[in-house]
Amino acid sequence: MTFTTLKIFIAGLAIMVSYNMQPDITMEPVKIIYDTDFGGDADDLGAIAMLHNFHNRGECELLAIMLWNTEKYTVPAIDAINRWYGNPDIAIGVRSHDIFTLDWQHARPIAEAFPHELTNRDAPLAVELYREILAAQPDKSVVIVTTGPLANIQNLILSGPDGFSALNGRELIEKKVKYFSIMGGQFPSGEREWNFYGNMPGTTKFVLENLTVPIVFSGYEIGVQIKTGPRLTEAGENSPLYIGYRHFSRYAEWMQPYYQDGQITPNSTYDQTSVIYTVRGGIGKYWDKVENGICIADSTGGNFWNEINDRPTNHAYLILRKSPEEMAEIIYSFMLGDF
Repeated sequence: MTFTTLKIFIAGLAIMVSYNMQPDITMEPVKIIYDTDFGGDADDLGAIAMLHNFHNRGECELLAIMLWNTEKYTVPAIDAINRWYGNPDIAIGVRSHDIFTLDWQHARPIAEAFPHELTNRDAPLAVELYREILAAQPDKSVVIVTTGPLANIQNLILSGPDGFSALNGRELIEKKVKYFSIMGGQFPSGEREWNFYGNMPGTTKFVLENLTVPIVFSGYEIGVQIKTGPRLTEAGENSPLYIGYRHFSRYAEWMQPYYQDGQITPNSTYDQTSVIYTVRGGIGKYWDKVENGICIADSTGGNFWNEINDRPTNHAYLILRKSPEEMAEIIYSFMLGDF
């Protein structure tokens, strides 16, 4: 072996070692549109914190945050969070300009604690923002991550040509979207999961029957095992994570029996799982993936996995590979930006 050949071999070995140490990090930033029911369960807040941390590290490009929840303080809170993480230009879309108020939700204390400029009326409708952003992106380049009911996706599918694109909604999705990463349902089967129902009977059934691009599901059964919350005190009392999670722990009805004064209560960690899969992958490390089937949704939030072995399908779902305790620590690091 010549000296030059030896140097090339060593350089190549170094690259291989470096890659093998971080096998779940994609080379190109993932283009993400995040569709969320932020304001109810605090896991959406944790997922948004993760997305900002990944965005700021160059691991993803967060193109927009689409909101299913139309509570009055949701847009101000998201605007405040975007600014707190140094990303005030990330677009925000809303399902509707009709608003309501719910004081137990954690958007209001975040909006009141941090500077913001936008209200619900200032944000475009999600369906319009989806069409504008998708039309401007390269083909098969965008991953849509959903962690709430799928009304915005239904509206996009049903949308017609406009000034942004001559394609209808289904055609635009097929042309521009690489895949959907959906937190929702239960696998292999379950009943009335919130994201698959959302008090909107038939929405999930319609969406799943009309999407032809790949879909990877992270189900209820994964996130319910993973408990996070108390360590978010490490974010500091003057952070959206701390303020939002603490308010949620104290005032969400299903959390109140477990609340201890001043403490963030352990909470199930659903939405963060879809974000990790989208940005870091992790098949064989964090999860296993079940393929060769389709998710059949009913009109009331239930679903079951229909195994199909004689043809390729566009659906898959994740199974947690690590222990819930190990996964909780990984998620903490991504939420806190300590990685």
